[in-house]
Amino acid sequence: MSTTTEQREQIVTGAIREISHIATLPEITLKIIELVEDPKSTAQDLHNIISNDPALCSRILKVVNSSFYGLPGQIGSINRAIVLLGLNAVKNIAIAASLAKLFRGGDLTGGFGAKDLWRHSNAVAATSKLIADAMKCGLGDEAFLAGLMHDIGIMVEMQFDRNKLIECLEQLGVDANGVPAADMLAIEEQVFGANHQDFGAALCEKWKFPKSFQTVTGFHHRPLDLAMENRTLPAIIYVADRLVADLPDIDGFRIDLKSTDIDPEVLENLGLTHDKLQAIRAALPAALENLEQLLA
Repeated sequence: MSTTTEQREQIVTGAIREISHIATLPEITLKIIELVEDPKSTAQDLHNIISNDPALCSRILKVVNSSFYGLPGQIGSINRAIVLLGLNAVKNIAIAASLAKLFRGGDLTGGFGAKDLWRHSNAVAATSKLIADAMKCGLGDEAFLAGLMHDIGIMVEMQFDRNKLIECLEQLGVDANGVPAADMLAIEEQVFGANHQDFGAALCEKWKFPKSFQTVTGFHHRPLDLAMENRTLPAIIYVADRLVADLPDIDGFRIDLKSTDIDPEVLENLGLTHDKLQAIRAALPAALENLEQLLA
């Protein structure tokens, strides 16, 4: 199915409208996003919102005390967590807790389910933070959340029309190693009339996420199509996605990556040399070792 730009927009808008009663973030999460985006907000403002949700408080403290953050001793209060991690990191944990609930849609086929996508998203999130930290670009927290969000468009497809997504997966011809024989984006275009980048960007807009997350979800397969000033975050996720896909013992999810080759121009844009990339590869197993603690 070949679609015009107008038809594609209609398809995506219709899908987002159709699933809006399912794929919604809790009101408290939307408040947290709005608050953290406001430069006038304080740690106390964030604490006041989070403290109204005991389950969210518990979730945040669990993640803060996981080995992923490597903080000394046990952190027993949200105030202390905010002071140690900062507003952005705590916001990301709150969003992650909300997103986790959306990734409980069960298995679509024998080789793919929502939990597989959530595992993959967490692995890409952790890897994206590792890359951003290695680049010293000050985007570590933002990169983590962007990695978590990058494939949210696949969840839109799953909730909008499971049968069409199953059709896409069947056409992919994934082998025993999880390697697809065909290009998922091209198949999505034929089956849905749009691909998961389109659906993901539209959902981020619906949720009023920062513009940078719309570019990540919409361009993580093609960051070089963006203007230079908008490429960094999508390019980080592009690289992280491929690094994770090359670690089948940790993740192995790569239905939308026929090839894990990394475009040298993307690396050049990020200032990542071959040696830096190899150092990041070497650090990945340790960084992802305790990933399970972030999945529950």
